[in-house]
Parts: sequence; structure tokens; C-alpha cells
Amino acid sequence: MLYSKKLIKFKKIKHAFFNRKEGFSTGVYKSLNCGLGSNDNIKNINKNLDKVCKKIGCNKNNLILLNQIHSNIVHKVDKIPKKKLKGDSLITNKKGIALAILTADCAPVFIYDPINGLISALHAGWKGAYKNIISTTLRKFRLSGSNLEDLIAVVGPCISKKNYEVKEDFFKKFIGKNKINRKFFNTKNNKIYFSLNDYIKENLLKLGVKNIEIVKKDTYISSNNFFSARRSLKNKLNDYGRNISVIMIK
Repeated sequence: MLYSKKLIKFKKIKHAFFNRKEGFSTGVYKSLNCGLGSNDNIKNINKNLDKVCKKIGCNKNNLILLNQIHSNIVHKVDKIPKKKLKGDSLITNKKGIALAILTADCAPVFIYDPINGLISALHAGWKGAYKNIISTTLRKFRLSGSNLEDLIAVVGPCISKKNYEVKEDFFKKFIGKNKINRKFFNTKNNKIYFSLNDYIKENLLKLGVKNIEIVKKDTYISSNNFFSARRSLKNKLNDYGRNISVIMIK
């Protein structure tokens, strides 16, 4: 479990980037798998979610998990939804509502407005980042009265550039959107690598968010104890667990 150095200073919120340790699941899901979309035993997943809620200090009914679809869809949460929301970003100013994101190499991102008391948790894989999930979320902040210069953004643990090998069509897609995106790639031994967290950071900076923290923990490296879809694929495993990241206004 990791904390943001910037967000930990604020007593009005609680947050954590959970890794795979201290849970109830076994096998490839060992141990804190919170992915309801995985093939893990549902009882173990629910016990893991209970543990997360206890750590954060929220009622389990107030833990909001999305049906994540690698989109730019953002939901403003004013009350507990009756059905699971579909999208990749959540924002709220309500106390006791815990916003949660699941990842397994993609980046979880927290955004906090300490002036207006707004929080957001968003899921930024390459697809969501490419589709502007960052700017769509920040638009919601502006519409809620936020000044983007007041915001604090934290990019959580995700796959690092040195382990994020991509195909040439991936590279061309980003360059086609904007030639300046070339700086997020490098080539080594005829292989292309992409920096997801730097791309997210650049998006935040361009839109006016200056106070940014990058949590430098590579989810691909097994010793860091995070679930990784790409590592599981390399090891020819048939499934993988999901890391959970949670933020809440007390």
C-alpha cells in the first residue's frame, strides 16, 4: 500500500494505492485481488474489498467501482448509484464516498481540489489517455468551480517505459495525433517503448495543472508486488489480478 507524498498532507481526505499484498486470494490472484472482472473466487474478492474499505475507513456500500471501458467517460457522483456506472473517471465533493479504480499496468490517477473540496479517481490506460480522459475529467472540475492551478494530481503505479514495448502502429497512432508525442517513445534494439506516465503528466501540464506527482513504482516488476497484465501474459498465465486505488473525502 502506497501513499502520495502530496496528498498525505491533507487531513480532509484519505487515499491509498494498494498493491497485491495482504489479501485472501490464491494462485495467480495472490493475494489482494480486487478485480470483480477476473475469474477469481468471488468470496475472496469480496473479502479483499472488505479489507480495503476497512483500511480507507468507508462503508462498503459507499465504495464506487466502475465498469471500466478505456473511454473518456466521467461521472460526477452525488449519491451512491443504484447500478454500476460505465466509464473511466469519477468525481465527487461528497464525504464518505470512496472512489475506486482498478488497474494492472494502466495508471490510476487521483486529482484533488483542496479549495473546493473535490476529488477524482480515474483510469488512464493508453486508450483512455489517447481519448482525452484527462481533459474530460478536468472539464468536470472547471464546471464544478475549480481553478485548475489549484489542483493536485497524482499519477499512481503503472508500467514503466522500459517495460512498455509497443508496436509500430501504436507509435504511428500517437504521432498522427500530434508529432510532439514522439518524445514519449524511444527505440532500443529495434523495439519501440512508450512512457505512459510521462504522457499523462504532459496532458495535465498542458491543461494548466502544475502540481503533479508521479509515483515511481513499475507494476511490471514482480518485486514491487503489483498485479501486471503484461507480466502475466509473458508468463503465459490465463488470468491476472487487479490492483485497487481509492480516494475519499472524510
